[in-house]
Amino acid sequence: MKKIIIICCLLIISSCKDFGELEVKVKLPELLEEVSGIQYSQNEDAFWMLNDSGNSPSLYLVSEQGELLRVLQINAQNTDWEDITQDQQGNIYIGNFGNNANKRKDLVILKVNASDLKSNSKINVEKIEFYYPEQQQFPPKEKYFDTEGFFEWNGFLYIFTKSRVENEIGRTFLYKVPNKVGNHSAKLISDFTTCPDRGCWITAADISKDGKKVILLNHTSAWVFEDFIGDDFFSGTSKEYPFYHTSQKESITFKNNTSVYLADEDESGTNRGRNLYEFQLQ
Repeated sequence: MKKIIIICCLLIISSCKDFGELEVKVKLPELLEEVSGIQYSQNEDAFWMLNDSGNSPSLYLVSEQGELLRVLQINAQNTDWEDITQDQQGNIYIGNFGNNANKRKDLVILKVNASDLKSNSKINVEKIEFYYPEQQQFPPKEKYFDTEGFFEWNGFLYIFTKSRVENEIGRTFLYKVPNKVGNHSAKLISDFTTCPDRGCWITAADISKDGKKVILLNHTSAWVFEDFIGDDFFSGTSKEYPFYHTSQKESITFKNNTSVYLADEDESGTNRGRNLYEFQLQ
């Protein structure tokens, strides 16, 4: 009997250790099996979420307990939605810029006005189009121009690219575009490399409520940047938070300046994934 108890305890400890600093909060609704973006809303005290390409052009409001509170139908195509963010006025932004093959010329960020977030009708959006001036070929020889992470801050939208270049998988380029309707040339600010492996590519981004921390997500860890100068978020210090747990993590958000929530996609045929996680910054 003692051996059985000891074995069970070891299994429990091992299971917890596999998640590193992550705490599983809840299993997300089945509608979010390909969750690709998450944004905590202080007004709602809940999370706005979206799915990526091939899914309905909808936004989902989900409580921390996993309850689906609201579904918004967006009058736009989900070509490849990859991230979601919100400004201080409560407007929502959808990053329709997934670009696996680096062939797209229709990169766009969709703005959902705060006044429409309780609408029962299909919602019209404003379009903030942009392009990377460094990209001259479609596709280019070196595929640096896929994108899965961004956030809004001080009137600009900050975009973090996802590299598909061998031995530079963890490299990301930081760009910014003005938060206004139009077709903008994205301005390159700087770049950063986490690690070379496939699990290192950048899949989501956010900035803390006080604007002092930026966080980037990959499948195995998060990177936090602080003490930066202006909006060159890579100019200060960086720290990696390893999860010791690999899954298709593609969405991350600050709830406050130290509490971070993230989600991963469902792993087909298993009971893994489609979880909402929390971890605390030190």
